[in-house]
Amino acid sequence: MFDFFRNHTRWALGFVLLLIIPSFVFFGVEGYTQFREAGNAKVATVDGQSITQAEWDAAHQRAIDNMRRQMPGIDVKLLDTPQAKRETLDQLIRQRVLMSEAQSQHFFPGDARLQRIFATDPQFQTLRNADGTVNKDILNAQGMSSEMFAQQLRTDIGMNQVLAGLSASALAPKTTVSTTLDAVLQRREVLAQRFDTKDYETKVKPTDADLQTYYDANQTPFRVPEQAEVEYVILDIDALQKGVTVTEDDLKKYYTENAARYTQAEERRARHILITASKDAPAAERQKAKAKAEELLAEVRKAPASFADVAKKHSQDPGSAERGGDLDFFARGAMVKPFEDAAFGMKPGEISPVIDSEFGYHVIRLEAVRGGEKKPFEAVRAEIETEVKRQLAQRKYAESAEQFTNTVYEQADSLQPVIDKFKLEKRTGVALRTPAPGATGPLTNAKLLETLFTTDSINSKRNTDAVDLGQSRLISARIVKHQPARVPPLADVRDKVLQAVVRKQASELARKDGEALLAKLQSAPDTALPQKITVSRGVAELGREVVDAVLRADSTKLPLPVGVSLGEQGYWVGKVLKVLPADPAIANDPTVPEQFARAWAQAEAAAYYNALKLRHKAEVKPAVKAAAAAASAAAGASAAGK
Repeated sequence: MFDFFRNHTRWALGFVLLLIIPSFVFFGVEGYTQFREAGNAKVATVDGQSITQAEWDAAHQRAIDNMRRQMPGIDVKLLDTPQAKRETLDQLIRQRVLMSEAQSQHFFPGDARLQRIFATDPQFQTLRNADGTVNKDILNAQGMSSEMFAQQLRTDIGMNQVLAGLSASALAPKTTVSTTLDAVLQRREVLAQRFDTKDYETKVKPTDADLQTYYDANQTPFRVPEQAEVEYVILDIDALQKGVTVTEDDLKKYYTENAARYTQAEERRARHILITASKDAPAAERQKAKAKAEELLAEVRKAPASFADVAKKHSQDPGSAERGGDLDFFARGAMVKPFEDAAFGMKPGEISPVIDSEFGYHVIRLEAVRGGEKKPFEAVRAEIETEVKRQLAQRKYAESAEQFTNTVYEQADSLQPVIDKFKLEKRTGVALRTPAPGATGPLTNAKLLETLFTTDSINSKRNTDAVDLGQSRLISARIVKHQPARVPPLADVRDKVLQAVVRKQASELARKDGEALLAKLQSAPDTALPQKITVSRGVAELGREVVDAVLRADSTKLPLPVGVSLGEQGYWVGKVLKVLPADPAIANDPTVPEQFARAWAQAEAAAYYNALKLRHKAEVKPAVKAAAAAASAAAGASAAGK
């Protein structure tokens, strides 16, 4: 039992926090009881309640911060893409839909049921004290009070119940499983030849007239969007921190007041002998167990070196008995309180009296002590100075933000006054009225761009009002040079046009040769093809279009020629010879039907969730949908170009 506590404390606590943390990631502590308007554009609604741009941005930033804490080395650019942002919005919508449904179905447990769940569910073992109350030390370490934990647990239980019943009870009929797996696992033997566009590029020689014709008909890809060269400044905690000074006495005072932060947690290694006896066992049974423990205590005190052998022979703790009762090192909070109090009150080599706990009677021998050392001030001085300066800068931010806002407005002809006042860095960059999909950075902020690209700002080149970027950051910018949207002359984009025309003409040649071979196969089925391959759903490198075409071919008319246009990538020709049995390694795997059943349950849960979205009128605003579609198209074009 104690071995479980020692080995699984992190796992169990992680599981509990995994249940709780999404609530904080997407809504913050108050998010379940209070959806506040942020004075920003609406991006979505659920049951008439708005999700604003500010809430979306803040939720995405929290998600990024959370991911960075879990994976410090991750490239933030991978997290700050249009696709990632849309996923955050989808999560916000999902949370609110499930919240609304849980409320309407009265799924939130009452106090008595909530206490019963907490007291009996094994996943909360490490959060419970011996008397069944919540361990406040663990909650405090996560920044939560008992009341906050209870409310979040109540909410998560209710929301999880919305879909849990459906996921757990979904049944996949055997005939459906068999039919679907046959379609998924089917393989076909094919002769094939691919006509790649790149192999034809040296065969085409576009003329100037070809370039002009293509350019005239396809000017949109070469259009230069409206943009402006701007200079801007950002007021944030880092900028304010540079101007903060602290004395040596202040640093030492902080070190003294926060000594626990700079002290390595003390850990103790112990062996124990456990004679089990539950709290509700008859008194005679408990007395018998205690007497046995007293007997063993006397034995090991006479011969301390025999403790491990006695534990291996007599201890009833299955996790540690075979190791001579060794519990390895553990910190405070890992063991039940009576055991912990005894272990942390002993000296190495000392043997405890019989200790009574909820699991029975223990005899403990303390083996070793480590940790508890306090880092010297000099070793952590730089860390403390940074922390103290940051705290002072954070306190100063509200006042400075007001001064920043007033200065950029009252002295709008230049950013220099605010730069001088706060010792800020003047930055420059190019801002687009409509940022490219995937673009990040302060000059892509929608509110800033809305303010920057006004007629007054363009013509007068005055400072914009201060714009809140979130995370205690304010920005103001001014246009230095404005350039309207335009289509550059052919001469300026000739190389790009040439590449496009070459690719287009080469793909046409590839398609022409492919269609000619397909026609020959149709008239002369014995025509040879150079490559024999096996096609199945698992052959991803062929591309979905080829796999679908091969598997759709009528198996009663084999051999059957198939032609597939690959667009600008070329053309593929194949001759389907025969249907092959499924790969035995997969078809005979007993876990495959189980995996399918789980997928079926997930599909049913997803369908039910989509129905809930309709019931609770979950709607994403058209502008957000359009932006997501543009980002997806751009990503597809980029992938195709590669």
